[in-house]
Amino acid sequence: MDDTVAEYIRRTVLKIPRDEIKMMLQKWGFLSEAQLQTLNFHQIKDNISQEVVQLCEENSADIKQAAVLDIIYNHMYQNKRMWSVYQMKKSGEELEYFDIIDFKKKFKRRLQSALKNVTITFKEYEDNAIWIRVAWGTPYKKPNQYKPSYVVYHSQTPYVFISASMLKSNMPLLCQALIVASNYHDIREMELRSHSLNSLKDIVFKRYSQNFQTYTTKPLQGGSVEPEYADIRIVQENRSEKERIQRLNEEIFGSGPQPKLEFAQYRLETMFKSDPKMDVLDKKEPFRCLVRFSSPHLLESLKSLAPAGIADAPLSPLLTCIPHKARNYFKIREKKDLFPESFVSP
Repeated sequence: MDDTVAEYIRRTVLKIPRDEIKMMLQKWGFLSEAQLQTLNFHQIKDNISQEVVQLCEENSADIKQAAVLDIIYNHMYQNKRMWSVYQMKKSGEELEYFDIIDFKKKFKRRLQSALKNVTITFKEYEDNAIWIRVAWGTPYKKPNQYKPSYVVYHSQTPYVFISASMLKSNMPLLCQALIVASNYHDIREMELRSHSLNSLKDIVFKRYSQNFQTYTTKPLQGGSVEPEYADIRIVQENRSEKERIQRLNEEIFGSGPQPKLEFAQYRLETMFKSDPKMDVLDKKEPFRCLVRFSSPHLLESLKSLAPAGIADAPLSPLLTCIPHKARNYFKIREKKDLFPESFVSP
């Protein structure tokens, strides 16, 4: 075992919380139970990592075995990475039998034909998820094991979750290898990102239910009110309004917690309308813009707008449709007018 592999294993062990080192090493399965019994897990982590490296040297560990341990760590602490969703498409609706061995061969062959210095490691999990770790090199440098890309692909689905390395120039190679290995013909980013991989899966696999309906806001009943009953009427109207907002919020977002989404964007195309007499717009061209949302918990933030009094209820479909539109690449083409006909520029 060379020094590069030894140092990488040592650093990987140091990342693991001390109480979980034994459990992760057992999941790794590279060290025997007898070897694990010789480790003292109650000492400082640096000493534990040195002892693990010594045992790995006895077993002649290589970089691929070390990469499997890194996959196990990232699978358990997947929220430490930023994940993006990609959707693949077939030319037809044909269904094919998925062969994991064939998938691995095609994926490796495609990447290695384009880039010689690359380390590719696979690990399968019980939920039909294939975790792929790719450490990138250059024609003249060995792969950098500390800045790998991670890919999570669920077989028989068109969705891929990617946590990319700093080398964005390698993304086309990675995407090309994915569509070749999985027998698809196209792949596109859905502009949907989060640290919570499970939340992204809930959205694209439709494990998260959200009603996408529009509602007509009902005006509060008005009329003359006797002065002595004015305060009571105001309290009743406020209570009714809060109940209405809560009801609409539950109809739109549901009563359960929202998936943790941190970034979303879509393209908007709409038409302006103004007073014809002012002749503000000479050309009848649509207004195009890119709408981006960013928040530590985007969907919960949107859900709280109406109850907090920041926005009227119900919220605009442009906001409430975000998880639904995510499954369509977030390419929204709105035919509605951005301003009503009565809008007059000051």
